[in-house]
Amino acid sequence: MESNRQGSTLDCSEQSGCTAQGSASANGRSDPPPTRPGEKEAPLMPAKKVRDCVAVGDKDCPCPERRFSRGYSQTPAPHTQSSRSPEQRDKWGKKMDFLLSVIGFAVDLGNVWRFPYVCYQNGGGAFLIPYTIMAMFGGIPLFYMELALGQYQRTGVIPVWKRICPIFKGIGYAICIISLYVAFYYNTIISWALYYFYCSFTATLPWTNCDNPWNTPNCTNYFGKNNVTWNNFSRSPAEEFFIRNVLEIHKSKGLHYVGVIRWQLLLCLFVIFTVVYFSLWKGVKTSGKIVWVTATLPYLVLFILLIRGATLPGAWRGVVFYLKPNWKKLLDTDVWVDAATQIFFSMGPGFGVIMALASYNQFNNNCYRDAIVTSVVNCLTSFLSGFVIFTVLGYMAEMRNVDVEEVAKDKGSGLLFITYPEAIANMDGSPFWAILFFLMVITLGLDSTYGGLESIITAVIDEYPHLFAKRRELFVLGLVIVCFMGSLSTLTHGGAYVVKLMEDFGSGSCLIAVVLLESIAVSWFYGVQRFCDDIQTMLGVSPGLFWRVCWVGISPAFLAFITVSSLVYQPPLSLFGYDYPDWSITVGYLIGASSFMWIPIYMVYKLVWTPGSLKQRLAVCIRPEMTIREQKPDSFSMNTIP
Repeated sequence: MESNRQGSTLDCSEQSGCTAQGSASANGRSDPPPTRPGEKEAPLMPAKKVRDCVAVGDKDCPCPERRFSRGYSQTPAPHTQSSRSPEQRDKWGKKMDFLLSVIGFAVDLGNVWRFPYVCYQNGGGAFLIPYTIMAMFGGIPLFYMELALGQYQRTGVIPVWKRICPIFKGIGYAICIISLYVAFYYNTIISWALYYFYCSFTATLPWTNCDNPWNTPNCTNYFGKNNVTWNNFSRSPAEEFFIRNVLEIHKSKGLHYVGVIRWQLLLCLFVIFTVVYFSLWKGVKTSGKIVWVTATLPYLVLFILLIRGATLPGAWRGVVFYLKPNWKKLLDTDVWVDAATQIFFSMGPGFGVIMALASYNQFNNNCYRDAIVTSVVNCLTSFLSGFVIFTVLGYMAEMRNVDVEEVAKDKGSGLLFITYPEAIANMDGSPFWAILFFLMVITLGLDSTYGGLESIITAVIDEYPHLFAKRRELFVLGLVIVCFMGSLSTLTHGGAYVVKLMEDFGSGSCLIAVVLLESIAVSWFYGVQRFCDDIQTMLGVSPGLFWRVCWVGISPAFLAFITVSSLVYQPPLSLFGYDYPDWSITVGYLIGASSFMWIPIYMVYKLVWTPGSLKQRLAVCIRPEMTIREQKPDSFSMNTIP
């Protein structure tokens, strides 16, 4: 049931949702009251002073522009129960806390395991052309939109829709459910990395040779040996370690019988969620300090691994394979689909994380600069990761005496847990490099987990402040327990099958469709002009024509293109030679629908419970519900523009 987020007065200290919306006279602007005889008219203030008084909470600031600007009326509104006011809301301790949190969320495991594979599969260096175009016209505008929306509205992804377009509030619930599904499987992948990290503290890495209890006759160790025959049935020690020791997937018969829970992975997952809880329980002031380690350490490790990879024999073969352009690929539609999909999931709009993190910013923070900086850092990190991966793949090809293409078949988790560990195992000082690599994987994963859960926490606490605002620690504990329990099926012998199913359907096409509706609601229903006015109130400068065109037309078309392509082309789902049965694909579609369905459900609920004729109901449901804080003698309320 929709919560009541109404409350106290708006003066110059309050958030600026007032400037862009409200009641207006016939000419679109409320006139100030006439001055009394002998009374001087209050001088107008510069726009910068207005923004500054909003940001610092100057309650004595006269702000005549604010009081008599478009969107204000002098009619007192009734007092209702309030949510957290801007003064009560947490703030980032430092600007860098926010930047590192956003970068840490955006730069995740996908930058390391997906971009290099997608790049060489789609034309090598030529792929950078569609990738850059999709970033400029799709990814960055959407990223900027969510940053500005969160910073201006100062609230989470559920209650924000009351201030944008109430009938689309189901988008907020859908995003929270998707984030929950991601937490169910994503932290399991981090627990795999933690298990590898633990196993790396040994003189000889356990995936170095074929003399272990889990190895089979097909295990073939070609490093340091001559005349070794590698065929289609050969399996490297690293591959058998991951499949037969870490996952023990051979003990599962498939999704119809996933087996029992692996207690080693259960313990690793418990450690991961314990770290996550104590990082989030006190809010952004705590997590903002932790990201100084988790967001910066991966870059240090990446540079160290890049230097080490560049010194390996055959590294140049991998770099040439990575960047050699195949211009004919640019005529292939699939290349552009992959570029659009990669940039979308790399930057991460739609998870509610960007909006949640930006809501704790100062009101006049330069979110435009933040969007450009974090987007560029994200894309450059993906590009850098390609060199780190392919220098090692070139080394492996040199050792096997085969083409790079033969060793570059693995993607996703296989690249992180089979291919790269295999190369590390045959380097001098291999335990040291393994510890560094898996420490990087763990920190990359934790940053994204912090962001994903913070989006849920912020949304729910802002929507139900009377229940959770003063009980954040308990709410975070309950959320972590739910995520832990939801992850148990991924810890079984067949848990990797569950991870793959949830990864493809829990946060795939449904998430893209949700963001498509989000961009339409903001740009078309709330209005791009009103949204640009909000940004001008914060920054003093209105977005240019490029951003307006992207938000109104190009970005929605970009998202519609990805959505249709992903629905039309569904490749067969398989993992480690196991082909997913038809019934499991049906379950996957139900998982995707279970989040998206809340959008039409809430639309129907909103229309049914709103009084009036159908036309009146629609008019009310698409009009922002502006609220005030509390009634005071000298207060000004806001009514929505008809």
